[in-house]
Amino acid sequence: MQTTRPTPDKEAIALLPEFDRLGLDRITLVDTVAQAREAAAALHDHAAWGFDTESKPTFFKDQVSDGPHIVQLATLQHAWVFQLHDPACRELVAGLLADAAFTKAGFGLGDDTKRIVSKLLVEPAGVLELNHVFRERGYRKDMGVKGAVAVLFNQRFIKSKKAATSNWANPRLSEAQLVYAANDAYAAARVHAALRLS
Repeated sequence: MQTTRPTPDKEAIALLPEFDRLGLDRITLVDTVAQAREAAAALHDHAAWGFDTESKPTFFKDQVSDGPHIVQLATLQHAWVFQLHDPACRELVAGLLADAAFTKAGFGLGDDTKRIVSKLLVEPAGVLELNHVFRERGYRKDMGVKGAVAVLFNQRFIKSKKAATSNWANPRLSEAQLVYAANDAYAAARVHAALRLS
């Protein structure tokens, strides 16, 4: 019988050294089709990408989100934050997500996938829910990016609550938003690579 592996609690994680996040020098904001083509060419050199999306928060009970407003894809070296205002850029991102030749690894992707189907009209292919991999390895508690980074790297992943609940539909994203969004995808790429090696 498989043993249940413990997940560190908040208090234990708080004591760990900080996870080394990507700085702005390794993050590219993509909001035109030309930039999206460049990003796609760089991503195509890698078989697996960290993947996440962000949507403008909803504050009322029956309010429906028209997100995602951005899609983040990352390799072990770099992250791209795609804004979806431009229809041609949106189409290119939809093509990347629908391409089954590449693994898109992330956490809690059920909601993201539903929103992508609704907004981009494609079913993301090659999606790997990292939480399921941890389940298969005996971790019973739902594993998010913070828990995974603590378990695999013995480090603390910093997430800004302020950035998390900010307006992702803004035409101009702040530096804090870019760092937050990019590192969610980057951490997923790092976790996926570490799981493959372990």
